[in-house]
Amino acid sequence: MALSTVLPVSADQGEAAAAEPHPGEALYNENCAACHDKPFYKAPSRFFISQLTTSSLVRVMGEGVMQSQASALDADQRLAVAEYLTGKSLADEPEMIVPPVCDAEHQFDASQPPVSVGWGVDLHNTRFQTAAAGGLTADNVDELEVKWVFAYPGAMQARSEPVFGGGAVYVGSQDGTVWALDAETGCMRWKFSATAEVRTGVVITQWSADDDDVDPMIYFGDTIANTYALRAKTGELVWKIKGDGHRDATSTGTPTLHDGTLFIPVSSLEVVSAANPTYKCCSFRGAVLAVDAKTGEEVWKSYTVDETPAPVGKNAIGVDILAPSGAPVWNSPTVDATRGLVYVGTGQSYTSPADGNSDAIMAFDMKTGEKRWVSQQLAHDAWNVACYRSFGGGAIPNVNCPEEDGPDFDFGAGTALVTLESGKQVVVGGQKSGDAVGVDPDTGETLWKTRVGRGGTQGGVHFGMAADGGTLYVPINDKPFPDDHRYEYSKMDPNPGVFALNAANGEYLWSSPAPDDVCGDLPFCDPGVSQAITAIPGAVIVGYMDGRVRIHAKDSGEVIWERNMLGEYESVSGETATGGAFSGGGVLVANNQLYINAGYGYNFHIPGNALVVMGLRDTPDSD
Repeated sequence: MALSTVLPVSADQGEAAAAEPHPGEALYNENCAACHDKPFYKAPSRFFISQLTTSSLVRVMGEGVMQSQASALDADQRLAVAEYLTGKSLADEPEMIVPPVCDAEHQFDASQPPVSVGWGVDLHNTRFQTAAAGGLTADNVDELEVKWVFAYPGAMQARSEPVFGGGAVYVGSQDGTVWALDAETGCMRWKFSATAEVRTGVVITQWSADDDDVDPMIYFGDTIANTYALRAKTGELVWKIKGDGHRDATSTGTPTLHDGTLFIPVSSLEVVSAANPTYKCCSFRGAVLAVDAKTGEEVWKSYTVDETPAPVGKNAIGVDILAPSGAPVWNSPTVDATRGLVYVGTGQSYTSPADGNSDAIMAFDMKTGEKRWVSQQLAHDAWNVACYRSFGGGAIPNVNCPEEDGPDFDFGAGTALVTLESGKQVVVGGQKSGDAVGVDPDTGETLWKTRVGRGGTQGGVHFGMAADGGTLYVPINDKPFPDDHRYEYSKMDPNPGVFALNAANGEYLWSSPAPDDVCGDLPFCDPGVSQAITAIPGAVIVGYMDGRVRIHAKDSGEVIWERNMLGEYESVSGETATGGAFSGGGVLVANNQLYINAGYGYNFHIPGNALVVMGLRDTPDSD
């Protein structure tokens, strides 16, 4: 698949441009180009955003994740920027192309209960799918073939992990649409429009196959920190709440549902706002919010940082600095019902001084929200985008960069509670430092720590490890980043790939470095693993940044199945779907099928908009 770096421009627009500049050009150059015209932390490139629909861009700037950055523009100016980038008038935009609506034979089926609780597959977030529920094992994955494909309209990335229930798959998308698609055919049962992109996975109420009288709900969050509850049968909105009132709050980790309570992680993008020298940095602190799953009413809310951020000084141009701040929760909470605890990992502090709650694994009381213990794995890590030396071509002063200046080693991946063969349990976490760590679930004491990757701003463990019994699978991205040279870890070689550790002591079981001869000159291609990975009996399923899905054997790490997901697919809606890199939520394994989101046009990776559904061949080869 060839990826052009030329912005799309219609013939009519090209002729007009020769006469006079587009009205959105100057607005874009003044307000947007500093981040989107060069590699910049968490900012998609200009080429990628030009692939979105005009309406999607208008929505993102008006009420989505870019609302703060576009706040200086009025509605007409935001429209001008969007039309300049896409080369298409909003008035001429075609209607969304959707799959055929399901007939009466493809409606909600209570005899097909969920096969997972959501993002972590089980409440312990092991991301291990059994043969009974998933149908896939190391012995039959060679029989996988494409069954159907769905094209996310107007998208360049697909990072919401699907969930199965009632014969349907439920999944969010970049334009904020949540889809209920028939699991076997891809026909549309219903769709729902959230306010902003839904990048979290979807969670579903549990029931058994013999329970005919069920009215399950699904739950998810959007990128401006709204959490939603919908009826799974119809898509009807039951409730919607704002998880946090901070202007930069966002939902990245999938909520976890247990015993009528929904545990919602709260993170933020205030690290980006800090790049503005006049911004009063920083006032956000991470949190876990527990709500009644039926009503959305708050049960408790606990912050990762105990103190409310308050002025501790001024930056070089006289603007207040607030601290302590940060320690966002990017990941899905792990529920330990036996101990009555909820575990999460936290990110770095945003301002100095970094406190003891950043880059930590912590436990909250499930009933009260009381913080039981904190296991900080890296002290003195305070960082925000003002520390990025290349921002604005180096012309914008980095006065909001804290004195610690990184290294930005979040726990982005979800924690997991692993049960060892001995019956003992360990809480494991993966960090952007490249470390995997095991801690005591009763005390938070660090039991072991293993450096697997080099780490970095785009390095280490990103979105999720997986465990099968005492085997812990660790994915490593280790993508080089422009500012890496400023840190000690840059003296190490990157180590992208997937690795297996003994969860009891952190010792290596095997290593499978990522192939380094695949990308060639393919733009935006990288060899590492950013996506959350998923274990099945005898194997682990891994989506790579190079657009390949590889399945590795549990006992050796050998690749036993591989497929290049790049390229174009005919979709159930008739729209062409395009595969891309893998990041964010992982694959769904359900009832002999594998649901794969292919596309990650974010931070200069290969874009795509495909949900590729693979299943076992109806008649396996005789040999």
